[in-house]
Amino acid sequence: MTILIAYDGSADSRSAIEFAAKHLAAQPTVVVTVWEPLLVQLRKHPLAAGAISPETETEGQAQAEYYAKEGAELAAAAGLPEVSYRAVADNESIWKTIVDVADELDASLIVTGSRGLAGVRSVLLGSVSNHVLHHAHRPTLIVPPVAQPKA
Repeated sequence: MTILIAYDGSADSRSAIEFAAKHLAAQPTVVVTVWEPLLVQLRKHPLAAGAISPETETEGQAQAEYYAKEGAELAAAAGLPEVSYRAVADNESIWKTIVDVADELDASLIVTGSRGLAGVRSVLLGSVSNHVLHHAHRPTLIVPPVAQPKA
């Protein structure tokens, strides 16, 4: 079976990788980063059409590839075996894309941080990890933020 780790470059997604490597039995691992193509951005944010350019799509895909590779390197360095990565275009929503990739891979587990880089948008729309948890038909591990030392 395969472990699917959602990674977006955030501190919480890094913690998810570290936790998975430390606590889970060694299994093949796929790190996935989801990016939004131009048409999806326009559909979700029609008022922002003037600020979105074709270069935005290329940059978004390149950034997703970068983060996916970075996540795979972190996972391998943390001790997870047979790590691969994928940058996947979001056709509807990020959480659904993660669930769909997990289904495609028949992942034995989905691992994600509790918060990503979505910021205010996740507060307004609900978090990706919450949606994955409630819509995935397989075990899902949500790793909370690393506790900061008290001053």
